[in-house]
Amino acid sequence: MKPTSLLPIKSNSRSFASFPAHIADELHRYDTYLRDVRGLAAETRKNRLRVVGLLLRYKFERCVVDLGRLHPIDIRKFVSIQLGARGPISYASHLAVTLRCYLRYRTVCGDTTGKLLTVIQSPVRWKLASLPRALKPEEVVRLLDTVAGAHHWPKRSYAIVRLALDLGLRSGEIAHLTIGDIDWRAGTVTLRGTKSLRQDVMPLPIESGQALADYLQHERPMTCHPAVFVRRIAGQDQPITSMAVQKVIKRACCRIGLPRYSSHALRHTLACRLVENGSSLKDVADLLRHRSLNSTLIYAKLDTPKLTAVALPWPGSQS
Repeated sequence: MKPTSLLPIKSNSRSFASFPAHIADELHRYDTYLRDVRGLAAETRKNRLRVVGLLLRYKFERCVVDLGRLHPIDIRKFVSIQLGARGPISYASHLAVTLRCYLRYRTVCGDTTGKLLTVIQSPVRWKLASLPRALKPEEVVRLLDTVAGAHHWPKRSYAIVRLALDLGLRSGEIAHLTIGDIDWRAGTVTLRGTKSLRQDVMPLPIESGQALADYLQHERPMTCHPAVFVRRIAGQDQPITSMAVQKVIKRACCRIGLPRYSSHALRHTLACRLVENGSSLKDVADLLRHRSLNSTLIYAKLDTPKLTAVALPWPGSQS
């Protein structure tokens, strides 16, 4: 694997345009810290910078950024405004993590933020309380059939869905694939635009390889652009975005009657299939490229045979 410093790094400079110059400067410095010190991916940094930018504009829109003038009551009011009357738990958690991360960064810069950190409380959220949302085998068949029969770009849509189902690729990883990432002789695909900023080499299943080859030979526009999935905008060839990949999968799920399912459900589907077929959690974690095995523990609840072996008898029953 290549060191993080050798991988291409995206800038979030465009995200600063909506903020005053003095706040944009602060966001730029913080973005550099998140990129170079924390090693966060561009999309993660973008989401965190948005929240921090809103906080700074809330308090310092017409004056210099001075955390000595930021008080606990300001943090409470900002969080209250952001969440509104019924903010979802997931966004409340995102706010808490993002604000704590920024205040710790300011501590490194020499500011005193202890009182501010104490007022940021994470919402109660039971870990591993829910089950991963995955497609059933018959739903997978229907999904593949509907994308293969799509009116627009059926081969591209089919290849995208196969990559998500067979390799568990994230939407951004699919969008960032280039022709040079595919080694047809070795039957592997190299992932460079990963969430963890690593370079991973994965085996390319036969079905996914055939779907990619079919798209490249018969549907991909004639272009010199290195991206696998290309679209033409204003006369120029550009790679599709992760949002476009998400829309392809989301629309396909809607067409088979699963409107609440998203692209991430296909990653869950792969993991669930592996667990049900006897793969260990370590194997699943390696394939999904989780940094921590804790991220994979939720799939343990899907291993029904092993769960029945440890289940205690119900009080009063004969078993």
